[in-house]
Amino acid sequence: MPTRKPRALAFVLTLVLGALVTIVFVWPQAFGAQMALVVTQLIAFRAAVALGLGVAAVVFAAIAVGRRTRGIAAGLAVVLGVACAANAGILIARGSGGALPGGGDLTVVAWNTQGGAAAPEAVARLILEVDADIVSLPETGEQAVAEVARLLAAEGRRMSASTAFGLTGSSPIPTSMLVTEEFGEYRIDPEAGSTPALPSAVWRPVSGEGPVFVAAHPFPPLPWAMDRWRAGQDWVAQQCDSPDVIVAGDLNATVDHLWGLGEGGALVGGCRDAATEAGAAAVGTWPATAPTWLAAPIDHVLVGSAWTVRGTRVLTEFDDSGSDHRPVVAVLDRRP
Repeated sequence: MPTRKPRALAFVLTLVLGALVTIVFVWPQAFGAQMALVVTQLIAFRAAVALGLGVAAVVFAAIAVGRRTRGIAAGLAVVLGVACAANAGILIARGSGGALPGGGDLTVVAWNTQGGAAAPEAVARLILEVDADIVSLPETGEQAVAEVARLLAAEGRRMSASTAFGLTGSSPIPTSMLVTEEFGEYRIDPEAGSTPALPSAVWRPVSGEGPVFVAAHPFPPLPWAMDRWRAGQDWVAQQCDSPDVIVAGDLNATVDHLWGLGEGGALVGGCRDAATEAGAAAVGTWPATAPTWLAAPIDHVLVGSAWTVRGTRVLTEFDDSGSDHRPVVAVLDRRP
């Protein structure tokens, strides 16, 4: 008889602790933990977390069979099973589809070429296939983007190319942008600054009329550089300060990490996530060697309130291009 109360207490405490831990890996936003070390790295791969929770649930269910601690093991199996199902449900709700409709006022591409591992020929082919108007190319240098522009011009498609080198002006991992000449001349706004360590930039129309384009590449959330990563996300949010803005690039963040950076119902600053709007926010972009359902969706197109998202798609046709990222394409319409 005396052992029943300690066992009951152990049962309750184990379930409460298990529930709290699993909630963190289902909805860390509830605790503001989405940008915390370890949680950040794990929640980027929701599908893998769901699989891990599912396996753990099965293991504890097996332990529960015929053991004296079967109550605790069975309880943990239930908690972990619910967490697995919750993660899967979130992924299903975010969507794994994606399509590119015809027409549209503007087509945006974001593709991290992994230091130019994806050849200019592949980038040019992508642009021509989707009829892109603006192209954000993290980890693409001046020579590579100039070659892309040359290849496009040979096909009758004229785009202006420019490259950002970050706060130091000499980053070995630059970020480039291509803008169709139909939009007029664009230049980098030096006053907008950049994300720390890796370059991002804001391109504004010289005429003062037209959309504002941002090519973004915040530093990844490495354990020793979490402050840089968080500062990079804050910089992106600061650029989403006008209805006409479009942000594209490798944000090194999923919509979970970006949660809480928005204003007035938007996800990041005043921007919405195009993939979320199109029901394709669970489609993974990195690494390209993993299937889309398992990879992390860290490459994004963000849009201000002046834009309507007609469709988005993560392209798998370029998985053998050499880059470890998949391109993201979004088709937009300007709101009347």
